[in-house]
Amino acid sequence: MHFEYNIEGGDFSKAGFASSQLKKVLKQLITDHKVVKRTVVALYEAEVNVVAHAYLGVVIIDIDTDKIKIQINDKGPGIEDISKAMEEGFSTASEKVREMGFGAGMGLSNIKNNSDDFKITSEVGVGTKLEIIAYLKTI
Repeated sequence: MHFEYNIEGGDFSKAGFASSQLKKVLKQLITDHKVVKRTVVALYEAEVNVVAHAYLGVVIIDIDTDKIKIQINDKGPGIEDISKAMEEGFSTASEKVREMGFGAGMGLSNIKNNSDDFKITSEVGVGTKLEIIAYLKTI
């Protein structure tokens, strides 16, 4: 199965759309509710990061019999120091984003903690790419 969703930077009203759609699909396919929850949390955090930090992004989801692979590619300022950005509590979110209750600096670590495999690359001035994988026991 293959799904794609666009994300518009700054539009918090639609943050979480892709993760809610994925949750509906996974609840029909997978009996392991922990996998569903972890995968949806990871994707939601990624969506919020795109909305908070980038101009736009795309979510690409591929589900097969042994894994869920999620790619998030954004166009934005990129991340200067990925190691620093992975530290819990580190945030470059604007004051406006923080006032809305986002930008606590937990997004990337939550994505990593809820993924079986997680890769991130970024180019300053271009954007960031994430790959999130959740392995399945049952589909």
